[in-house]
Amino acid sequence: MSYVAPAIKEKFETLSVDLKNAILERNVELNNIHDLINVLDAIVKEAEEEDKKQ
Repeated sequence: MSYVAPAIKEKFETLSVDLKNAILERNVELNNIHDLINVLDAIVKEAEEEDKKQ
């Protein structure tokens, strides 16, 4: 189960519903903004890899 720390909850809530769901599905702990950035970076990299396959 994913966790979003209260300190970054406000930033997390500004994301789109689809993006929030994609993050939460990863079962990650987001304790600070750097954790959030790392997860977003991983999502972008995976999307780029999928684009290359097509």
